[in-house]
Amino acid sequence: MIISHITDSIISGIKIMTPQIYKDDRGYFFESYNANDFKKLGLPTKFLQDNQSYSKKGTLRGLHYQLKYQQGKLVRVIQGEVFDVAVDIRRGSPTFRKYEGVHLSDKNNKIMYLPEGFAHGYVVLSETVIFQYKCTEIYHPEDEYGLLWSDKDLNIQWPVIYPILSEKDKRLPTLQLINENILPKF
Repeated sequence: MIISHITDSIISGIKIMTPQIYKDDRGYFFESYNANDFKKLGLPTKFLQDNQSYSKKGTLRGLHYQLKYQQGKLVRVIQGEVFDVAVDIRRGSPTFRKYEGVHLSDKNNKIMYLPEGFAHGYVVLSETVIFQYKCTEIYHPEDEYGLLWSDKDLNIQWPVIYPILSEKDKRLPTLQLINENILPKF
């Protein structure tokens, strides 16, 4: 993956990358992942599962995480645009309860890596989106947890007021209601 630009978040471990894009009259090409480049950056190179979702405008998916089988994620948009959010839920982290929010789209081709220990979600800003992410661990439904998207203590500045949510995501707790002792350590 030839990276034209990489940004370190104020939150330890999060990387926002823009790949080098090769364009010509036929279209474009870029590497969305290269294990050798990730190794040089000190990022994981072993991803065990790839996921893809299709969603319509206003859909908010998240904020999800796993505890026993934590997942690092490499996220990007294939088509459309989202506002993507990673919340630091690592006990003892200097950025505990802080979030990184990034616009990912098929226009800017940004790719975000978030390490284990983060709750993750996104909201669709375009008419539809195709969202893809690689995970460092297999999804285990019995180990899925989440945070309420509108948690006032997190104060996430979502660019929507009334998102479309799954019934499960509507009932997620705030971080204050979760026993912090069960959260991952920094």
